[in-house]
Amino acid sequence: MSAAPIRLGIAGLGRAFTLMLPTLIADPRIALVAATDPRPDAMARFAADFDARIHPTMEALAADDGVDAIYIATPHELHADHVVVAAAQGKHVLVEKPMAITLAECDRMIAAVEAAGVHLVVGHSHSFDRPYARTREIIASGTFGCVRMINAQYYTDFLYRPRRPEELATARGGGAVFSQGAHQVDIVRLLCGGRVASVRALTGAWDATRPTEGAYAALVTFENGAFATLTYSGYAHFDGDELCNGIGEMGRPTDPRRHGAMRRQLRGTASAAEEASLKNARNYGGPAYGAPDAQAAPAWHQHFGLVIASCDRADLRPLPTGVMIYGDDDVRLDALAPPAVPRVEVIDELVHAIDEGRAPLHDGRWARATLEVCLAILASARERKDVALRHQVGVRE
Repeated sequence: MSAAPIRLGIAGLGRAFTLMLPTLIADPRIALVAATDPRPDAMARFAADFDARIHPTMEALAADDGVDAIYIATPHELHADHVVVAAAQGKHVLVEKPMAITLAECDRMIAAVEAAGVHLVVGHSHSFDRPYARTREIIASGTFGCVRMINAQYYTDFLYRPRRPEELATARGGGAVFSQGAHQVDIVRLLCGGRVASVRALTGAWDATRPTEGAYAALVTFENGAFATLTYSGYAHFDGDELCNGIGEMGRPTDPRRHGAMRRQLRGTASAAEEASLKNARNYGGPAYGAPDAQAAPAWHQHFGLVIASCDRADLRPLPTGVMIYGDDDVRLDALAPPAVPRVEVIDELVHAIDEGRAPLHDGRWARATLEVCLAILASARERKDVALRHQVGVRE
């Protein structure tokens, strides 16, 4: 642990920040000192909760001399501009996934942080989660031979949660491929070594009232000969958490009584503005927001649905409780202790980069490679052909 915590500024107090907040308040290596957001109620609450400074713009936040790093959790289409602003003021950056919505924006972000000599970490994506990292360790050990194939699938109600207009517009970074594909692609790249060779995919956009991709299926081939099949549906009535022993994506048991709750909420909205207000009400500072208990750790690790990695001598299945190993002669759980701090792996990468100069795994080039796969899924579905990739990088061990 560093002598002093990293003084973190927040750009965007919306849903991503709401989900990340339990980590930020539970990890003593982080001090929340400043923020900017267009919602006055969220800004006022942040100032009161953390005795922190609030700023009217991203530029003002970046110019705050009392900030060491900035967590950028603004809409996807703003990530590139905001990273460039932060880097220009010498601030390290933690930016939400997806890194950006075009490869050109990624290039601009990478150039900006390198010119400024600051670190960029892209996350949270679920590839940070300890069960996937442990699966990667088992694969890298060679105990069960090479990874040959991965099956990854998840079914959620993603498309029927309250959304802002840009979240339903693919051109602005909305839809399942940008928001959810970033998780799933990151995971399979981590487990298969990182370097994707080609993608063949189909997408589904089946609800005219939600005009973006809500589902996709992709065949992803890797330079090392491994391949992965990815299936995701945000239209789901089936709950993919059932395949993870009833533990939800955030590491807590799911409540079957909540089935369909988001769809029911949406039926009561009459306009896009009303839907956006419904979302804001659940976010930090909103009237329906429930503050996290800083002392309450999640029951288990987070996850992103069913993942099975087939190696020469075993199938590996990461779960919120550990990694199931289905070997030649036995089946066992490589158990993991419950996390004391949720998503602590994200803060580990940020602290190691800032305090020790250790290059993060989830840096700009890694995240650009993941975005390239997501863009290839969209392009392949649109053009009905295989798409070759050119910007891939391997896993930094």
